[in-house]
Amino acid sequence: MPARSHPDPSRPPRSQPAVDAGRAARCTEAIRDIAEDFVVRAEELLHKTHDPDTPATDLVVTVAELGRLTEEATAALVVRQRSQGEPLKELTPALGLTEDRLRKKYHPQAVDLRLASRTRPRRELPGTRTPEDTSGPPSPKNRLRLREPGQRLACALTLMRAQSRVSQRVLAGRMRIDPSYVSRILSGERDASWQHVLAICDLCKGDSALMKPLWEMAANVQPTGADPTRYLHTYLRALRYAAGSPSTETILASTQNTIAASDLRQALEGPGTPTWLVVRTITNALWGLPDLTLPLWRSATACVETSLPAEAFG
Repeated sequence: MPARSHPDPSRPPRSQPAVDAGRAARCTEAIRDIAEDFVVRAEELLHKTHDPDTPATDLVVTVAELGRLTEEATAALVVRQRSQGEPLKELTPALGLTEDRLRKKYHPQAVDLRLASRTRPRRELPGTRTPEDTSGPPSPKNRLRLREPGQRLACALTLMRAQSRVSQRVLAGRMRIDPSYVSRILSGERDASWQHVLAICDLCKGDSALMKPLWEMAANVQPTGADPTRYLHTYLRALRYAAGSPSTETILASTQNTIAASDLRQALEGPGTPTWLVVRTITNALWGLPDLTLPLWRSATACVETSLPAEAFG
């Protein structure tokens, strides 16, 4: 039997490595977030390279950000490996570091603090935005742009106008603004004020309460409403509307049936709030951004926890 380093004769050898399921789960969530952030930065780099006038310094900054994200993902993966009780030697060939070096470089407590304090990029891509092409699925290059909150609001308002059969010219006349201005609002090329959204809802007989969460996300303002759980439900229903009101079967198929119809119903209508994995999956299926939905989900779950009686916690 191989000798153990720093043996403690007073303690028997462990039959298996210790496991920290909670830390492993936090690392898994962090890895998903980092993967989404990597897409944001990669798309940003791609758009910058299409402009021959982009300074090399701007490109280097984005490349450095990608490197930072890679290092954060590596740290989370190493700590998750340890927390799951899996041997670090499985990671050494790919990372080119010894087990001892991995333990020292990625200490669990230090990685916990680093992941908890990380900031996430917003999906702000340069270039003129165009209305969503309804003749077919968007190209991979445009997928991320179409998920932007401003585009989700624009899609919802466009659908509302089309369903009401009120022409853009009539809409502009009633709103007393130029028709080209209305066109840019409906395409997402121009930011809409809340007064514009209210006017469009009123003239098109639409639901302004459904549009409000979409506008607040697009305008980057603090969510309103006294009930965070209801707000989350409304926001997810608004994303569904903006996506063209797909049927339950269509949504479940787009998730590859990784969630149940009851999960979808709870996320959209309640009661209560499903797990983050369910909400995240539905957000992706409805062309939303999970990093925008996550704070809403956290507020909703925190609201439920604080409303429980003390006896519920033992």
